[in-house]
Order: sequence, then structure tokens, then C-alpha cells
Amino acid sequence: MNRKYQGIYVLNLQGNEEGVDGLVSVITTELEAEGAKLEQVDRLGRKEFAHMNHAKQKHGFYIKCHFEADPSVIAKVRGKLAIKDDIQLQHYRAC
Repeated sequence: MNRKYQGIYVLNLQGNEEGVDGLVSVITTELEAEGAKLEQVDRLGRKEFAHMNHAKQKHGFYIKCHFEADPSVIAKVRGKLAIKDDIQLQHYRAC
């Protein structure tokens, strides 16, 4: 039984904003490879953090994806994207 989800991703670009398209492609490819149907991908842009993180970074590039998938897909995608150094944070929410 598929559900609608919203995924928020914070990308660690460290001044390399040309890499956004490549990382968005990595995220969407992983979602689609696990059977998710993408509805919309929003590039929310670079945003400053309220506090510096453990890596002394002050900002990140935010991406929001709306998709429909089986609940088991979330755990699989989360595991695959967790090992990517350029993806700093990922959060999923059922809509």
C-alpha cells in the first residue's frame, strides 16, 4: 500500500553550488530505483543554520521531494543515502 511522502534533504556543498544537480539526480535515482513515484522536486536554496554543526558548517542547500512509495522504501533509501558525505541530513514525513 503506497503512501505519499515528503523528503527533506540538506546538502553539504561547501561553496560548490554547481554540484546541486548531480546530488538531486542521486537522490531521485535512489528513490525511483526502490519503486517510488516522484511527483515534485523543489530546490529551496541555500539557507543558514541557526547554529554551526559538528563539522563547523554554517549553511546547507535544501531540497524537498514529494513522492509516493511503499513504507519499506523509506528505510532502504535512508540507508543508501546515509553513506553519502554530500547529503548532510535527510528527513521523511508522511503526508
